[in-house]
Amino acid sequence: MKTSAVLLKIQGRVQGVYYRASAQSKAQGLGLTGWVKNSPNGIVESHAEGSQKKLEEFIDWCHQGPPAASVSSIESDWISPKGYQDFEIR
Repeated sequence: MKTSAVLLKIQGRVQGVYYRASAQSKAQGLGLTGWVKNSPNGIVESHAEGSQKKLEEFIDWCHQGPPAASVSSIESDWISPKGYQDFEIR
């Protein structure tokens, strides 16, 4: 199976609403690897790796996020995989 990777920049009310923990749980459930982190400018960034289909499922989930989140936009860039072994919160 070919591995793809995507870098996401998620904007809106996404910090302080368990977005990172929820994203980690969703990514692990889909078998993805990579990371998710809060950025100083108030967005959440995520690098996710896996099959194209599972990454698209993850991106769809990111548009909603956890119940307390309010996502206004997502910027996504398809990039080269780095070979992460798990999905961590940074």
